[in-house]
Amino acid sequence: MSDTDRIADNITARGYLKRHTERLIKDVGYAGACELTGRSKATLGRYFSEAEEHADRFMPVDAVAALEAASSFPHVTAALAELNGGQMSYGSDRRNAVRGENKGSVNNNVIALSQRFAILMAEYHQSIEDGVISVNETRRLLEETLELQKVLVDMKLRLEADSRR
Repeated sequence: MSDTDRIADNITARGYLKRHTERLIKDVGYAGACELTGRSKATLGRYFSEAEEHADRFMPVDAVAALEAASSFPHVTAALAELNGGQMSYGSDRRNAVRGENKGSVNNNVIALSQRFAILMAEYHQSIEDGVISVNETRRLLEETLELQKVLVDMKLRLEADSRR
């Protein structure tokens, strides 16, 4: 790998971490994030800003841990795992898993399918912006494809069960 490729991958990884930091803050809410971390809204905004003057500024690990404990999903931890070639299993086996009484309904399967497909298309669009799909982007696309496949299998099983009634 050339120095140029390493720099490009590093820039891509930085942006990816900043976007997931933003998701984490928005998941908890600005007021809650300020209270949990003891930082101002402006400081929190700098952690996910992709502006050049904030390029080297990232949220400290203790703040990430506090926010992820209060969030619906460990956004930054998942991003770190993905960037390093790992995978995470969280909650009901996957992100956007349907919970509660309607867990197995076809309508919820269709909603989950739509969400997963939208996520896959967003990842694809982001990946092709520069005309090259990197290894990390390929891994993210593969992960989203596998999540979409899980939803399809759940839906198939639900439809088969409903057809036997």
